[in-house]
Amino acid sequence: MNEASPQMEGAPLIAPSSTDHPLHEQVVEACRTVYDPEIPVNIFDLGLIYTIEISAENEVRIIMTLTAPGCPVAGEMPGWVAEAIEPLPGVKQVDVEITWDPPWGMDMMSDEARLELGFM
Repeated sequence: MNEASPQMEGAPLIAPSSTDHPLHEQVVEACRTVYDPEIPVNIFDLGLIYTIEISAENEVRIIMTLTAPGCPVAGEMPGWVAEAIEPLPGVKQVDVEITWDPPWGMDMMSDEARLELGFM
């Protein structure tokens, strides 16, 4: 007999973002200042930021990915993201975590990014 997996059907693969937190929009805008060096589009519109989690104490946790595991800036990108967010007024601390699950795909890009790169 095939047992159901603990993952609920339709459940998000990644943690939901704290979209109702007052700092959320500022954090999104800070993420938009960081660019993938190989693609002239910011990492938020590329779909590399999976989760922006902000605690009641204003601790920001970012779960993000990269376009490919062999990305030449894999070691530096989390630092760039943290450096963009840390100066925001009210932010207590920033933790940036890289994940490869789910893997990034072009379908994760915003319409703006697709348009900018000529995919639309």
